[in-house]
Amino acid sequence: MALIRYASPAWLVLADGQIFRGKSFGATGTAIGEVVFTTSMTGYQETLTDPSYYGQIVTQTFPLIGNYGVNASDFESSKSYVNGYIVREWCDKPSNFRCEDTIENFLKQNQIIGLYHIDTRRLTRTLREAGVMNGAITTENPEENPETLENLLKQIRAYAVINAVESVTDSERHVYAPEEKKYQVVLFDFGYKRNIRQELVNRGCEVIVVPAQTSPEEIRELHPDGIMLSNGPGNPAENTQIIENLKEIAKLQIPIFGICLGHQLMALAHGAKTEKLKYGHRGANQPVIDLASGRTYVTSQNHGYAVVGDSLDPAIAEVSHINANDRTCEGVRYKKINAFTVQFHPEAHGGPLDTAYLFDEFISRMQENFRKEAE
Repeated sequence: MALIRYASPAWLVLADGQIFRGKSFGATGTAIGEVVFTTSMTGYQETLTDPSYYGQIVTQTFPLIGNYGVNASDFESSKSYVNGYIVREWCDKPSNFRCEDTIENFLKQNQIIGLYHIDTRRLTRTLREAGVMNGAITTENPEENPETLENLLKQIRAYAVINAVESVTDSERHVYAPEEKKYQVVLFDFGYKRNIRQELVNRGCEVIVVPAQTSPEEIRELHPDGIMLSNGPGNPAENTQIIENLKEIAKLQIPIFGICLGHQLMALAHGAKTEKLKYGHRGANQPVIDLASGRTYVTSQNHGYAVVGDSLDPAIAEVSHINANDRTCEGVRYKKINAFTVQFHPEAHGGPLDTAYLFDEFISRMQENFRKEAE
């Protein structure tokens, strides 16, 4: 491993006035966002290309990033949606037979400002104590002029992640076919990760990826065997039209499987509430308890909001999974519609594959529908 020894200085300014001084890699300039941290030790490519990080400055708690380089086949989307990237150290000479480029070149190509050589442990503890807060990475010294710093702080404090789903969803439909088609699944693109699509294709599903605002009428015309609600960024409650659409789509009694934002939107469509977590769950080591079996799974997660379990109407749905650390809702099973949802990522790459069986349950629900229709 070799580190860049003579990099330009860069700064992280937090909304509470704290300043972290480090070095610059990637693009230059100033980027404002919501500063969050992820505890994943691997999968930095997947993190950087996950649309759920839209509008955020991502901090890696693992101290060494970039040692196996970058290759496009591991990307979760066609580009990066993060506003900035913070690491303790990064590797400029990666070693991996699949490596195509360095992480710095990736950041430059995606115009992402990176910051390294800061105390990421101190930053993480700050965010755990105070909660997620806004901040800015800049390669222009904010400490040279008090007026410049004050203006930057005003911009930081005024920042909000808005219109997130609209900013990441594709406006067109796309179809992905398996070698042998067994099922047809509509995948709502709220900012979906490619591995969700791939898990479905691997199981014989022709996947029709549709824009986030696709109406119930359009879904009826497609006659899908199943509906997948994807992950995505931002405050779930701001997606009012999507929530209204899901109320009607759920009545079709087509098997529905929701992940992350899709899980939250389905709950909102059935009268539940969501809340913003203090610092969120981001990483590949989140323990989740299946309440039916009592079994604990290690899961990959990336969310700043959660469904309020107590807000679910017990006549409509029940909490199926909870987080072992803070007891927040991690899954919901519905009683009057053919739907189940989870907050974590069963498709995670890189990350634990403990819960990939949920895709098999989705397939089983479609098969059961076939049997009922044949009777």
